[in-house]
Amino acid sequence: MGRLIDGDDGLPAEDVGVWAKEKHQYLCRYIDISRAVRSGWTAPGKAGATFIDPFCGPGRSKVRETGEWIDGGAVAAWKKSCEGGAPFTHVYIGDLDAQRRETSATRLRQLGAPVVEMDGSAVDAIQQIVPTLNPYGLHFAFLDPFDLAALHFGIIEALSTLKRIDMLVHVSQMDLQRNLISNATSDDSAFDVFAPGWRQSVSIAQGQQGLRQEVFQYWRDKVASRQVWPSTEMRLITGSKNQPLYWLLLAAKHELAHRFWATASNIEGQGKLF
Repeated sequence: MGRLIDGDDGLPAEDVGVWAKEKHQYLCRYIDISRAVRSGWTAPGKAGATFIDPFCGPGRSKVRETGEWIDGGAVAAWKKSCEGGAPFTHVYIGDLDAQRRETSATRLRQLGAPVVEMDGSAVDAIQQIVPTLNPYGLHFAFLDPFDLAALHFGIIEALSTLKRIDMLVHVSQMDLQRNLISNATSDDSAFDVFAPGWRQSVSIAQGQQGLRQEVFQYWRDKVASRQVWPSTEMRLITGSKNQPLYWLLLAAKHELAHRFWATASNIEGQGKLF
């Protein structure tokens, strides 16, 4: 989580690395590619198309390497949906930091977005909001946590109960690599929140690369067990020194969503995970 700074619009903003810009480009590409399908749910009298971001931040950032100002994920997503002629009918945002959430909501309302704020932690917010959503609607969630521990599997479980749900998920490669040993050996670690039950399926008596791959594959299988299939196409986001930071992947119930993501991510095949 970047520090808060004064924004170029008079509201608080976040100091971020250049990789945030790339991440939002993939998010917006997916939203743009899927606009025709989304329009089928956004017309008057239809069930609606929602955007859900439980890690929204303040909605505006400054790229520390370049000094460039960029929109946060939820703001960028709303703008892109409007540009494509199929704006989301509801925008649900949350952040454990109330100041960040309220600031993002202010920016979105200034743009005319139909914002609903979600209070509390991401997992609590999602579990509370999912039962209130239209079960016949089209739902898209952007899961962009600060670290692996914040990607509580309860978020995936709750969202997976929706009939039509696509999730663009940020999985921290840094936590899987840099904090591997502590997460694997601690009694209560980020792995237990991210992939509950992994200890019964993954042996820690192996090399680090194999351990990382098996924990990640266990998570993928666990997501798939909820009938939300993780994509094989994944985009590795790297830092300013080309260090691996996190993977972006899509989890969705419909094959068409995976075809959209394959185009949006602009890669063929899975590539090397670790």
